[in-house]
Amino acid sequence: MFADPGTPCCPRWSSNQGGRRTAATTWRIALTMTAHRHGSMLRWAVLAKIEPGVYETHACDNRRAMRRLTTIVGPTASGKTTLAVELAEQIDAEIIGADSRQVYRRMDIGTAKPTPDERTAARHHLIDVVDPDEPFSLGRWLDLAKDALEEVWSRGKRPLLVGGTGQYVWALLEGWRVPRVPPDDSLRAELESRAPSELVEEMRRVDPEAEAFVDPRNVRRVVRALEVYHATGKPFSHWRRKEPAGFESLAIGLRLGREELYRRIDQRVEGMFAGGLVDEVRGLLAEGYSRELPSMSGIGYREVCEYLAGEIDLETAVERTKTGTHRLALHQNSWFKAGDERIRRIEAGDGALDEAKRLVEEFLQTTHTFSAARGAPVRRG
Repeated sequence: MFADPGTPCCPRWSSNQGGRRTAATTWRIALTMTAHRHGSMLRWAVLAKIEPGVYETHACDNRRAMRRLTTIVGPTASGKTTLAVELAEQIDAEIIGADSRQVYRRMDIGTAKPTPDERTAARHHLIDVVDPDEPFSLGRWLDLAKDALEEVWSRGKRPLLVGGTGQYVWALLEGWRVPRVPPDDSLRAELESRAPSELVEEMRRVDPEAEAFVDPRNVRRVVRALEVYHATGKPFSHWRRKEPAGFESLAIGLRLGREELYRRIDQRVEGMFAGGLVDEVRGLLAEGYSRELPSMSGIGYREVCEYLAGEIDLETAVERTKTGTHRLALHQNSWFKAGDERIRRIEAGDGALDEAKRLVEEFLQTTHTFSAARGAPVRRG
């Protein structure tokens, strides 16, 4: 590796002109003496007279290369969790959840959390983070995810990001700037009192670009986009500007035909109801958690609340949960489109583990080395 992951980037210096000893020349001499004492790669850089801007840039690049993150993405019921646990066992990794529903405690069945056996087989992070009545946001998830990454790296382990919440995944991998705007209850109440179509029209007017990543059918997300606009005076899309993520990443996407995906979803939903989803929701309501909470608006929980309130029968609740999950899967896939070159696709099924392991090994073995002639990093396997 060109630079140690703990070594600060080298400050810039200017070349010595006209035989004068400039401050930059003095800095170069000091660096050379330091390199001799410590055997650092700085010595090579200085003696080779590599341009400082180039050294600075690629030293930072190589520090990032020491910090690598593999991600498994795909829609619900595509087999992400099973693949992730099996892969984590083979590459000595820890799993970081990227699921906006699995952060809630006591909401296990309806969010399809990893089983106790799966959580024993591989350590999981960002599951059971908050109570069902606690606010949770993309910004908070990002902070927790970054902390989890640092913890895993600090122990010499490999992090494995797994989830279907595309907004979480790309915000982390692409270094999104996220506004830290706390909820404004009075503004939210005013916005939520208006017709959803009116809110969408306002969002389109103040932020034409927002619809590319805010689902207009998700009133809660539209309200949040408007809340950020009113609080900051800047459109929600403004905060989608990106910063260096600080690590190298590989995204693996599970590919599954729609018919098979829907079959798996229906089977999972039936298993949830047979496995105690109604009792789980009944218990949450008995503890005082309102059906109006964002956490209780998730697919499955909303339908069971309607059933327990006598608004629909159980069969209808099951069918609506299946249909709602079908729509969710389509929405999740919109974040992981088939033609997205950021994602390496593999077929879900029996050969997925071997193919994923091959991609990860290739990714982890790839290094950045410096090409003095070209002045640019060269990726070598």
